[in-house]
Amino acid sequence: MNDLPKTMRGVWLTGHGELDKLEVHHDIPVPRPTPFEVLIRVTAAGVNNTDINTRTAWYSKKDGASDDASWTGEPLHFPRIQGADVCGRIVAVGQEISAERIGERVLIEPCIREVNGQELERPWYFGSECDGGFADYTVVASRHAHKIDSKFNDTELASFPCSYSTAENLLTRSGTKTGDRVLVTGASGGVGSAAIQLARARGAQVIAVTSPAKSDGILRLGAERALARDDSVVEKLGRESIDVVIDLVGGAGWPELLEVLRPHGRYAVAGAIGGAMVELDIRTLYLKDLSLFGCTVLEPDVFRNLIEHIESGRITPVVAKTYPLEQIARAQTDFISKNHTGKIVLTLAGEGEGQVAK
Repeated sequence: MNDLPKTMRGVWLTGHGELDKLEVHHDIPVPRPTPFEVLIRVTAAGVNNTDINTRTAWYSKKDGASDDASWTGEPLHFPRIQGADVCGRIVAVGQEISAERIGERVLIEPCIREVNGQELERPWYFGSECDGGFADYTVVASRHAHKIDSKFNDTELASFPCSYSTAENLLTRSGTKTGDRVLVTGASGGVGSAAIQLARARGAQVIAVTSPAKSDGILRLGAERALARDDSVVEKLGRESIDVVIDLVGGAGWPELLEVLRPHGRYAVAGAIGGAMVELDIRTLYLKDLSLFGCTVLEPDVFRNLIEHIESGRITPVVAKTYPLEQIARAQTDFISKNHTGKIVLTLAGEGEGQVAK
């Protein structure tokens, strides 16, 4: 560990606000692992909605306030290094961790249950309640650094952790199984495109909601049919025609998502990019015996299952574009425009910087 640099490059989030709250520094102290942690040299880190939501205080339910604007509803401590989608290699370990782990290529599980050897009562989100991967180095409990043996490069692997584990969690919580007919909203985003692949891997049939310009790409991922965002899903699919809804959008059209569910249907949600406030007719919920699942904290086996999916080749990374770390503001601007399919990834080791994925 004595050979490691004392300072590193990284991006500090200095407070809630606009892009000017993101500051690139080259003199941030390199973290040191506590006894049960590992130090990881970050090679690639994906951009996701949580980065933007945290920066803009979107999670806050209090107008004009930001003291509850984190993943857990607790105040954040600034400066904070964000970044939940991390691929890298272990370069040092704490005294309670085997040195044999040094050199492993790993993906970090973004749902953090252990910090400094202590089990958390309520899980943290990597890069929110603790520093994440928008830096040359990061530390995490050894149990959350999962070894990965894959043909995919580091940039491709960094597209998996947050989006695909969120998608796998949505499918796990909703009990999606072979033969289910699944409707996925926000299908062109990181989580949506992951949900299509993972639902197909379970033997489900998938109908996707996306923009017409992205329909062909969504169909190539495995969706059987693509609907436009402005379509009425009731008119296009018929009432009580869907077993599971995987929703990342919310918004004004939300009531129709329950209308298309069959009796005993399951609705799972992990996003509200179309609007957080929706109208619920309680009668639809109880007369059809529907189950609604809010999905944030990962089920215990979700990330291990994801690693198995990756290593077996059952799922494919969808990388829209990459940027070097210093261009994080440009990357987030690109992300917010929603003109891409899949993930936008920041590179930290020179691999594929600034290139559109093939």
